[in-house]
Amino acid sequence: MILVADSGSSKTDWLLALPGQEAKQFRTAGLNPYFLTEKEILKILQEQAADIIAYAADIKEIYFFGAGCSNPDRNEIVTNAISSLFPKAYVSVDSDLLGCAYATCGHEKGICCVLGTGSNLCFFDGEKIHDGQHGLGFVLGDEGSGSWFGKALVTDFLYGKMPDEISEKFKEAYHQDKQTVIKNVYQMPNPNAYLAAFSKFLTTIRTSAYAQNLLRKGFVEFVETDIKSFPQYQFYKCHFVGSIAFVFADELKVICKEYGIHTGKIIRQPIHDLLTFILSREGRIGFR
Repeated sequence: MILVADSGSSKTDWLLALPGQEAKQFRTAGLNPYFLTEKEILKILQEQAADIIAYAADIKEIYFFGAGCSNPDRNEIVTNAISSLFPKAYVSVDSDLLGCAYATCGHEKGICCVLGTGSNLCFFDGEKIHDGQHGLGFVLGDEGSGSWFGKALVTDFLYGKMPDEISEKFKEAYHQDKQTVIKNVYQMPNPNAYLAAFSKFLTTIRTSAYAQNLLRKGFVEFVETDIKSFPQYQFYKCHFVGSIAFVFADELKVICKEYGIHTGKIIRQPIHDLLTFILSREGRIGFR
């Protein structure tokens, strides 16, 4: 059996390929090694992945693609945690960017962008990814991501910059005050996921001028700061993965068109396309 995982900071999607059967899908919390230790990742898996662990004796290969998995030291944290629960499996850990490139570009050249809890992008040459000066995280970067929009929303609310009607809706929906926000951002784990959760509010006020202006600002900043850093960005398809890109695809496409960006795939979850790519690459027959 082959197990594939796509992990962000908020959630991890798992897909188990079974011979002659439909693949089984599971979900756990995000497993970002920049925010979680090996013990914390192991605890999450033990508490949330019982349905996956039940197949441990039969799983021979695990391909994990995750946010924060961009260097050997961080990858080892995830590898050790997974290997302790799946001792018979070969475990491969790579960045979420590579997984997204496999899911969208396949074997073709293109630019792959992640717009989910955080944001990142890379150029894929058909075989490997080429990172730019991106992926700085929610404090320094994450332009156009859930955490970027969430931070903008909550700061506008606390500073009194929201239109009164929208501010009342935000207050009723989240019951936040200065002390609560500061505690969660500066003292609690996963502050990026905490901030990103507020971005869902944009769907409830989507047609308002405030929301449209904020969406435009976030996507323009992502294009200007990130996509345009690739000199030949207009010559390749630009693919997008993640909940923000998928939910606000209409607004995103408008900005891309203005900048001459050739929009490719826009998918919410790359896990199914990723599994298909892995099985095809490995020449596996009899799996679905």
